[in-house]
Amino acid sequence: MATKKNPATAPGAVDSSESESMGPLAIAGVAPYQEQPGEEYMNERQKAHFRKILTAWRDQLRSKVDSTVDHMKSEAANFPDPSDRASQEEEFALELRARDRERKLIKKIEKTLRKLDQDEFGYCEQCGDEIGIKRLEARPTADLCVDCKALAEIKEKQLEG
Repeated sequence: MATKKNPATAPGAVDSSESESMGPLAIAGVAPYQEQPGEEYMNERQKAHFRKILTAWRDQLRSKVDSTVDHMKSEAANFPDPSDRASQEEEFALELRARDRERKLIKKIEKTLRKLDQDEFGYCEQCGDEIGIKRLEARPTADLCVDCKALAEIKEKQLEG
């Protein structure tokens, strides 16, 4: 099977939204999980499936950090024109902001991997219900079921308003 190079990991790539819009399944190159009739929730096959997704996602994000450092070193220049210098500084600031969001996401992924190791993955932290395979594939770091997440968002909007 031929592997396709992800342009988001190329040095100089600034747009982190590409990896976010691709989704964890696409990044990991993993097909959606096919549940078997009568299959126990969060069995070893399911855990292995999500571990593969989470580790591939984390590794891809880590490689972007390395490419950012290389890019900033190679592209750093002392432009005599203030506009050129300001443009480069703004580009670097955007890139660093994206990497900061990704650093936080890496921490969340590592927390989720620890939950997998402790058999706590896949269950809502608030009510204890199953989060569900499809929701976890869309957002592997989810720690609330759909109902609890909706309630939390409603409460958040009420506090803002």
